[in-house]
Amino acid sequence: MSNTTVWYITGASKGMGLSLTKQLLAKGQRVAATSRSIGAFDGIKGYEDNFLPLEVDLQSEQSITASIAKTVEKFGQLDVVINNAGYGLGGALEELTSAEIETNFQVNFFAVVHVIQQALPFMRKQRSGHIINISSITGFAPGTGWTVYSAAKFAVSGLSAALTNELKPLGIHVTNVMPGQFRTNFAKADSIAYNKHQIEDYAYLGEYHEKINSVDGIQLGNPDKMADIFLKLVASPNPATDLFLGSDAYHRANTRITQLQTQMDTWKEDTFATDFAE
Repeated sequence: MSNTTVWYITGASKGMGLSLTKQLLAKGQRVAATSRSIGAFDGIKGYEDNFLPLEVDLQSEQSITASIAKTVEKFGQLDVVINNAGYGLGGALEELTSAEIETNFQVNFFAVVHVIQQALPFMRKQRSGHIINISSITGFAPGTGWTVYSAAKFAVSGLSAALTNELKPLGIHVTNVMPGQFRTNFAKADSIAYNKHQIEDYAYLGEYHEKINSVDGIQLGNPDKMADIFLKLVASPNPATDLFLGSDAYHRANTRITQLQTQMDTWKEDTFATDFAE
C-alpha cells in the first residue's frame, strides 16, 4: 500500500494502540484512532490533516458504526483496521461472576466482531483491505489464572482464522497477531481486572497474577517497533495470517506446538480407531 494508507485503530489512547498511532502518524500514515474519551489524544499535535481522534463506546454498535462512517468521510477510504482494544481478567472461572465474564467478552471479542462487520462493506467495495486482530499469546498457549481472558483471545484467534478464508477472494487480508509481553501499561490497574469474589482453594493463582506485576517495566517487547512490522505486513502480497510478536511469544508458542504434537502422536491410534473400518 502507498503512504496514503488509512488506518483505523481501536483502544488507541494507551499502550500498543497509542504507540502505533504515534509511530504511524510520524511515518506519514493517516490514522483514525478510537478511545472512550477523546481527551486522551490531547497530546497528539501537528497531524490535523492525517489524524482523526474518535470517542467510541466499543460496547455500542451504533457508536462503532458512526466512527467508521466518520473515518471514511474524512479520508475517503478505509485500508487497515487494527482491533487492539481489550483488557485482562484474572481469576479462576468459578470465582468470576457472569457480569465479569460477559463484559470481558464484550470488549475483547464482540467489539472485534462489530468493528469488522461495519468495516467490511467499505473494504468489499474497494476489493482491498487488511484486518489486523490483536489477540495474545494466551490465545494460543493460555496462562494459568487467566481462563476467561484466554478464552476471549482464543475466540479472536479463531475468528481471524475463519475470516482469512472467507475474505481472501474479496481481496481482503486478515492477520491474527499474538504478542507476548510488551513494555506498556498492560500490567496497570486500568488494563487488568481481577475477580472480586475469592475462593480460598484458588489462592495459589495469586502467584501467577503477581508475575504480571513483577515484570512491569522490564518486559522484552518494545511497542514502538510494532509500526514497522505492521507496515511491512500490509505491504506484503502474501502477509502472515498468524504472527507472534516478541521472542517470549515465539518460544511459548513453540513449547505449545511441541506439546500438541507429542499428544497427537501418543493418542494417534485412538484417534484413528474412531473411523469406520475399511
